[in-house]
Amino acid sequence: MSKTAIKISVIGAGFVGSTAAYTLALKGIASDIVLVDANPEKAIGEAMDIEHGSPFVAESIVNAGGYEETRGSDMVIITAGTSQKPDETRIDLIARNAAIMRDVATQVAAQSPEAVILIISNPADIMSYVFREVTGFPKHRVIGSGTNLDSARLRYLLSQKFGISSHDVHAQVWGEHGDSEFPVWSLVQIAGMGINEASDQFGGVMSDEDYGYLGDVVRNAAYEVINRKGATYYGIGASIARICEAVLRDEKSILPVSVFLHGQYGIDDVYLSLPAILGEHGVEKILTPVISDDELDKLHHSAAVLKEARAQL
Repeated sequence: MSKTAIKISVIGAGFVGSTAAYTLALKGIASDIVLVDANPEKAIGEAMDIEHGSPFVAESIVNAGGYEETRGSDMVIITAGTSQKPDETRIDLIARNAAIMRDVATQVAAQSPEAVILIISNPADIMSYVFREVTGFPKHRVIGSGTNLDSARLRYLLSQKFGISSHDVHAQVWGEHGDSEFPVWSLVQIAGMGINEASDQFGGVMSDEDYGYLGDVVRNAAYEVINRKGATYYGIGASIARICEAVLRDEKSILPVSVFLHGQYGIDDVYLSLPAILGEHGVEKILTPVISDDELDKLHHSAAVLKEARAQL
């Protein structure tokens, strides 16, 4: 964006929201960060804690307040909602979080009608749909965090497998941010090579079993973290900051995020993750590279899962 002063509001100051605000402040992405929470004292405490570290980083003004203080935000991050519990899927959260999202959406739209919205609240794909349904915001300005973090997990695992930097691994997870997501193996690139060729070059590090195993590890990663520490927030905090950076700095970066489909791959009227070009207006273009027939079937299955789950609303 051409603006020198950037304002980001974070709705929900729990583990995810406060970690996102902290990461945004560390990276100097916004000059003004506002935290809003149903527990105002919690939001004030988090804002104070982040502000106290401002002499060590690129300085941002971090405040807590009500929705009135979010007025004129360039970007609004919504993390509000009940958390996923051990042995609970993201889809199980629909009934509880949809009501919260409807209220938040109404308030956010009234204060920042031109903002780009980033939905984190689970299930992020369906909550993105709810936000847009309530507000009528254009589809390019409502983005779900989607499988951006899941894709980072896959890149990390492959980097460990190949013994190289994760920055040199290009891999994406598509579909639902949830149990029907899948790695798009046909598009993985390592040093300009496809996954099978790269595996041969590195001494056959990927076996047939590894493809299914790594997909399962990525798919279940959040459950593993939740079972051990109760919540995930560092990884998603970094993912949120990366998405905000791409939008607010008009990078034209390609990230796998949850977007509203209107005919891509023959799928319509659903949010799910595909690679998208992100810039100052939000989603500037949804990409549809050629994938295998098996992957296309998995994408259609994921869309069907999300539509069936959304029918609960």
